[in-house]
Amino acid sequence: MKQARHAAPGRRKGKKGKVFLGLLLFVAVAAVALYCAKDTLLRQFYPLSYYEIVMEQSEKNDLDPTLVYGIIRAESSFDAKAVSRADARGLMQMTPQTFEWVQTMIPDSENLTVDDLFDPKVNIQFGCELLSLLISHYGNESTAICAYNAGMGNVTSWLENPEYSSDGVTLDVIPIGETREYLKRVTQNREMYRDLYPDEFANK
Repeated sequence: MKQARHAAPGRRKGKKGKVFLGLLLFVAVAAVALYCAKDTLLRQFYPLSYYEIVMEQSEKNDLDPTLVYGIIRAESSFDAKAVSRADARGLMQMTPQTFEWVQTMIPDSENLTVDDLFDPKVNIQFGCELLSLLISHYGNESTAICAYNAGMGNVTSWLENPEYSSDGVTLDVIPIGETREYLKRVTQNREMYRDLYPDEFANK
């Protein structure tokens, strides 16, 4: 009667060890590939669309271009033809009334119409002008971002209310949920642009 053959214990352990090492190597390679692809994938959601216009208008208005990109992404997700329920238009979502107001401060812009807000160059120009005016007026970037969303009337009244602001400059409490979320989105977008494009926005 023949005895059953059994693999030596040392040989079985050796095979298992090789399989484990191979699996570990595969997981490591996959993790590195996924990490390298992560930024490429994220750049699809945080593109550098209209880069030359954004950089030109940011420099002209003394703005951080990553802030401008943060607002564009929050406002329109780069849809140049976007129109909101409030009739805000284009990339940086400006209403006709605000557009007309900002026009009074820009020489040689009286021939433009509200339809020109669908032109990325015009929209970014006026959006940056408005953002710069708000930052200059409030002296606080976060407050200015809130005003870009909620309007100057609302933000000024909040600053005058001690329940919302202790110094009349900074908003300790933002009473409208939409504006709270807007400030958060713009800030997160801005940080993402800084992380994804360090060379493009170096020293900005």
